[in-house]
Amino acid sequence: MFLRHPLFKMMRFTIKMHFRGYLYNKIYTKQMTISYQWLLQYLPEPLPVAELSKILTSIGLEVEAIEKAEAVPGSLEGLVIGEVLTCHKHPNADKLSVTKVHLGNGLEANIVCGAPNVAAGQRVVVAPVGTTVHPVSGEPFLIKRAKIRGEESEGMICAEDEIGLGNSHAGIMVLPHDAPIGMSAKQYFNIPDADQVIHIGLTPNRSDAMSHIGVARDVCAYLTHHKGRKYEVLMPPTMLPEKCKDLLDIKVNIKAPDACPRYTGICITGVKVASSPEWLQRRLTAIGVRSINNVVDITNYVLHEFGQPLHAFDADKIKGQTINVQFLPQDTKFVTLDGSERKLNDNDLMICDASEGLCIAGVFGGAGSGVSDATTNIFLESAYFHPMFVRRTSMHHGLRTDAATHFEKGVDINNVLPALQRAAAMIVEIAGGEIACDVVDVTARELVPVEVEVSYDYITKLAGKNYGKDTIKNILLALDFVIDREDSDGLILKVPTNKADVKQPADIVEEILRIDGLDNISIPQNLSISLTKPMVNDRQERNRIADLLTGRGFTEIVTNSIVNSKYYPDRTDLVKMLNSLTSELDVLRPSMLESGLEVIAYNCNRKNTDLALYEFGKVYSLADGKYVEVHQLALYLTGNVTPANWDEKPVMANVFYLKGIIQNLLAHSGITKASIVYDEHGTSWKWKNEVLCTITDVDTAKLKNFDIKQDVFFAAINWETWLKAMAANKIKYAEVPKFPSVERDLAIVLDKSVMYNDVQQVTEQQKISSLKGFGLFDVFENEKLGAGKKSYALSYTFQLQDRTLTEAEIEQVMQQLINAYKTKLQAQIRE
Repeated sequence: MFLRHPLFKMMRFTIKMHFRGYLYNKIYTKQMTISYQWLLQYLPEPLPVAELSKILTSIGLEVEAIEKAEAVPGSLEGLVIGEVLTCHKHPNADKLSVTKVHLGNGLEANIVCGAPNVAAGQRVVVAPVGTTVHPVSGEPFLIKRAKIRGEESEGMICAEDEIGLGNSHAGIMVLPHDAPIGMSAKQYFNIPDADQVIHIGLTPNRSDAMSHIGVARDVCAYLTHHKGRKYEVLMPPTMLPEKCKDLLDIKVNIKAPDACPRYTGICITGVKVASSPEWLQRRLTAIGVRSINNVVDITNYVLHEFGQPLHAFDADKIKGQTINVQFLPQDTKFVTLDGSERKLNDNDLMICDASEGLCIAGVFGGAGSGVSDATTNIFLESAYFHPMFVRRTSMHHGLRTDAATHFEKGVDINNVLPALQRAAAMIVEIAGGEIACDVVDVTARELVPVEVEVSYDYITKLAGKNYGKDTIKNILLALDFVIDREDSDGLILKVPTNKADVKQPADIVEEILRIDGLDNISIPQNLSISLTKPMVNDRQERNRIADLLTGRGFTEIVTNSIVNSKYYPDRTDLVKMLNSLTSELDVLRPSMLESGLEVIAYNCNRKNTDLALYEFGKVYSLADGKYVEVHQLALYLTGNVTPANWDEKPVMANVFYLKGIIQNLLAHSGITKASIVYDEHGTSWKWKNEVLCTITDVDTAKLKNFDIKQDVFFAAINWETWLKAMAANKIKYAEVPKFPSVERDLAIVLDKSVMYNDVQQVTEQQKISSLKGFGLFDVFENEKLGAGKKSYALSYTFQLQDRTLTEAEIEQVMQQLINAYKTKLQAQIRE
């Protein structure tokens, strides 16, 4: 989401205010995938995917994309079962056959086929004219009527790799003789309807929506509010099958109650570990989860259903039939499921048996206790682990698992038992076996529900909308809030345990706004602002520069100041994060270039290659043991700066265009005493020996790291120095000249080593009061000029305030300039 765009120039302040939260959500969201068909299981009535998408975005679960999830590419749509009636060799091709195929319903088609095994009497899969075929490799293609070597062909008899059913291309698929002629291939092969996968940009605080039931709960609350009748989530069955007998008796001891307030478990015997049924594999595959085996798949299924991580142990590997939830001594060695040996911290919460560690609690399993193909007895765990302990351990060991992601954001302690029962019942149903003990449910510490007191006036003030008291209460009740007390001024609420982020009155207002619909937030026509102090120059100048850049076609971006340290392998001054969001975001950026390149790469990958971007931000470094924070304005330029038109070709971005932008900004801010320096790093402007701005052509190796295949030009302005230079400028006012200006041109021949900046300095050193402006309008190089020579064409504008310049006066100053160029630059004058 861009904050400023040329089209929005006149309404920038409104856009900025309206989208501010939206922008930052974009930066800090974690994408979550929801299966549309799966989600419908929990809704009391089906909703079209388009309507559901609109509702989700309205309640703060922004839908970023919707895509099809198909068991077979194309789902065999349009393909039918046919019978080859006749088959003879093609008269004009040795390896082709001409067939007549019966398609059912009295339809027949002549089809030219190149398969060596085609023969009359076969039942085959046919793609009629107009069908799109999706092969295993290559792009989908449309079947068209065609003439092949003079013979009409009205379709294609398919091999299995041509329709996504296998990898063989040895010949066409030959079906059993009882395959029904005219039946759709989708029906014959029992291909399920394509699912729709909804990609949601989930903000870190929304742990309550990290599951299908959590999303369904919000959707039902929205429907209850907007449709005026109660909608409730259709919860899945959580009743356990009857226990056979107490075959296993595993005791649980919680020795770290602050880290694990609640732990539940159950034993199941006689389990057969095998592949999961197809419906379960499809559910998981649709949301990007790889199928492993039926037991592990069920725990993953319940995780994405309830939002509650579970773990299955091989019960026969639990020594002493005891589970201890505890900390182990510092530097204890533990081998995790991936085969890596890790040294534990003394604050890493562990699941142990009577003698050793089995699992890093809430993070990762151990190599010696997990479920394998030989497992027949399992102990299933469902627990509440404190977010702080899980996150600290996860970040320290670099283990960013799904379970850790859920636990560190806070799971619902009241979901622990239902999720366990749901998974146990599914394991018995799918993997066989019997419940072998009562549920073990140990509560070491009660979690007191959060209470929040909020007034109706506060809700109205913060929401900017006058909700009725009944409306407020109905929305909160639909979200499972409990009204503990109520009076005429407001409410005292008990927050449901699934909402770990709701802790203060502002959070209550956010919940009300979400369910009412974020797109229903009204933007007032007028804003009443009381100014308690004058606007600072910093903000004024930012807005002026932003307006100027926006007017020149630039778009403002806001990127994350926390970046990946891999971008800076040679830097030793990085400011590292102690508690980073992810292992990929672990340092504060020392430069704004890389975060901008991420934006450019994202856009280029989506065919948006002409970009002019800017960002106000900060860079950070470590110098002499102290943290340094610098405000910068960064500009990024790539692709075309002007598009192709019927009367002109596109103009590519280059360093000179960006240099012109900087010079315009300098003039706009009244900074006149900035000197230009050229070196191997690029072009710089200095003010009083401080670097004001630098321009670089981004190195090809750097662009390759971001998979950017076009030139990028980058400018970094030191904003604090810029403000000082602007403040030092003395504004002078002069009457608009009444007398005309005079223009003159001059062409000089110079050595190629002489830069235009040298010409500019010599010109300014002459201090000609009547010279109001000069510039370079052409550069010419030719062998006729001489080896190593080039020609600059310069234009000058002269003007006086009190009179018109005479021809003699103009000739005098032009001669002064010519003499200076000859003396100091060894220039020759082109006649």
